Amino acid sequence: MSDTKTALVTGANKGLGYEIAAGLAARGYRVAIGARDRARGEAAVKTLRAAGADAFAVALDVTDDRSVAEAAGRLDRLDVLVNNAGISGEMGPGWVQDPTTLDLDVVRRVVDTNVYGVIRVTNAMLPLLRRSPSPRIVNISSSVGSLTWQADPAIEVGPIMAAYSPTKSYLNAITVHYARQLTGTGILINAACPGLVATDFTGGQGRPVQEAAATPIRLATLPDNGPTGTFVNDDGTIPW
Repeated sequence: MSDTKTALVTGANKGLGYEIAAGLAARGYRVAIGARDRARGEAAVKTLRAAGADAFAVALDVTDDRSVAEAAGRLDRLDVLVNNAGISGEMGPGWVQDPTTLDLDVVRRVVDTNVYGVIRVTNAMLPLLRRSPSPRIVNISSSVGSLTWQADPAIEVGPIMAAYSPTKSYLNAITVHYARQLTGTGILINAACPGLVATDFTGGQGRPVQEAAATPIRLATLPDNGPTGTFVNDDGTIPW
């Protein structure tokens, strides 16, 4: 087996996921571009390779058990997993999701990607990660998942997003439970808030993806004595 570490980033054919993959490739990782659309994944790989990256595409729909199992079967090594794939669900004007009028089908779709998808992929990849000398898992969360901040009227946390925000609260909670369960295995798992990022997801609003990728990349490359079970952004710890 090669000594080159391998990183899988879900939802990596564009936006933040692509930038995280590019950043890890620049640090010497072989990067697997997880993408639901195979053609878009291959296009991202072509661009990365043109820049000198060691990259390959993996067809991966985080909402599909078979797709996830097949993706795991394609990998012979995995050292870093970045659970980046996520959706917001349909929103009203001003990015609002009113809890009193929520369409439960929308909620189910968002939960299936943002919560079940992370659990599905993580559990499928754990056998590979357990064989790594320094395994890392990074869950891309959001400050809107902070219940402390959501409940504090003095803190501006943006519009009410009653389908999306709770999925990030759940993601934060499951990150802690994974950290507890994996204590002593060497696997470090943390949740990262990249902030508002200028991608298709946000309609181009927010900061550059290069800046937003910094904290996820840092967590993906933590030393063996690094933290686990945390929720952080560029400024430090975010309250639960």
